Amino acid sequence: MQKRRVEVFRSDCYLCDDAVKLVKEIACENCEVTIYDLAKEGQDKAREYDISAVPSIVVDGNIVDCCTHGKVNKEALVAAGIGQ
Repeated sequence: MQKRRVEVFRSDCYLCDDAVKLVKEIACENCEVTIYDLAKEGQDKAREYDISAVPSIVVDGNIVDCCTHGKVNKEALVAAGIGQ
């Protein structure tokens, strides 16, 4: 079975901390999770996805909808395939 690629783009904020915690809680063994702290790394990758706000979560190359307009929520992450 192919691994689901999950990329979390974060900064130093409580919303980002919550997003990372949530992804780690629901990720399954088929999820390959990479966390980018944009203060240190991942800026080129964020530009590639046209990410303009954090936290942002990308699943298999697609930004999860909840990340474009508000707080990350579990339902949107599950709908994107995390944890399945």
